[in-house]
Amino acid sequence: MRRSDSLLLLCCRNTGNGVIMNLQQYDRKLRKRKKAMETKTYKIWEENEYHYGHACGFVPNIVSYLHGDGEKRPCVLVVPGGGYRFVSPSEGEIVALKFYEMGYQAFVLTYTINMLQLLPLKKQPLMDISRAVRYIRKNAESFGVEPHSLAVCGFSAGGHLCGSLCVHCEDIQDNETYKGISNRPDAAVLCYPVITSGEKAHRGSFDALLGEGASAEELEYMSLEIQVTKNTPPCFVWATVSDQAVPVENTLMFLQACREKGAPVACHIFSDGEHGLSLADEDWANWRKQSGYTLEQQVRIVEKIKSGELIIPKEVRKALEEEEKAQAELPPRSVHPEVEAWPEMADNFLKKYFRGN
Repeated sequence: MRRSDSLLLLCCRNTGNGVIMNLQQYDRKLRKRKKAMETKTYKIWEENEYHYGHACGFVPNIVSYLHGDGEKRPCVLVVPGGGYRFVSPSEGEIVALKFYEMGYQAFVLTYTINMLQLLPLKKQPLMDISRAVRYIRKNAESFGVEPHSLAVCGFSAGGHLCGSLCVHCEDIQDNETYKGISNRPDAAVLCYPVITSGEKAHRGSFDALLGEGASAEELEYMSLEIQVTKNTPPCFVWATVSDQAVPVENTLMFLQACREKGAPVACHIFSDGEHGLSLADEDWANWRKQSGYTLEQQVRIVEKIKSGELIIPKEVRKALEEEEKAQAELPPRSVHPEVEAWPEMADNFLKKYFRGN
């Protein structure tokens, strides 16, 4: 488990000390801090469109990091990980700002999660990311986005979500408002991604997504190495040999599948580094640029539990408390100079494929 993976008590602490702000407060603070950057939160679903039982008032959204110079630019939609149980702050804003600094328009997606492991998500996160891509393309003119140069960049379970969109985009339809607007990414960057539901699976991600009693058909559908085709968008994939949470074999399986099907792919395996490295740089190691707005659904769930409006089984509460205790035993973060080169490598990859769009 990563240091950012705290569930119940992290949310309780942060709601108490103001680290986790509501989205309007976050918008005001970030705009004040970065006047040259256009930053705003956009809900991607209307209230009558979104129905997840443990949303607790949360609606999936994207936060923008835009150059307001009137120039159309390529776009990266950042999708943090978290085992489909939370959306990691360590893989959100910090990554969006990096791509922004490299000249992209950037967004961070906060999608639906199954924090309590009580209500399987099924295709809801996939519908969230599909709608987010369509939402950005629909508003490409006002966002200053080149609609045919849109990449998704996902981490861990967020990498699985991005990869799922790459292989299943044709399956996810939308309403008349988005008719004719493609949800297919033009490229993807998958960072230490969850890929397989087989022997090397990160089982917790699939339990949160599909439930512990998932059928063989459901598991196969979400096992991305099986679903790759020649039409899968170009993918840049990276991982570390020493990742103990999501075995490097996940990345190697995806690489092999892309090679066999003829889908464009680049892959880099770094020699060392724990799971959840994000940018692996000084900012990441020192907890900078890691705003907690991606934890909104968690915060809302915890508030409902504390108020008595949401009753959870004792065993679930106990599991959450045990996870919190494990956080205190995690070592401090450190910079990984070898790994922190990946954004520039990904940038060169994206430029290669965006050039022809």
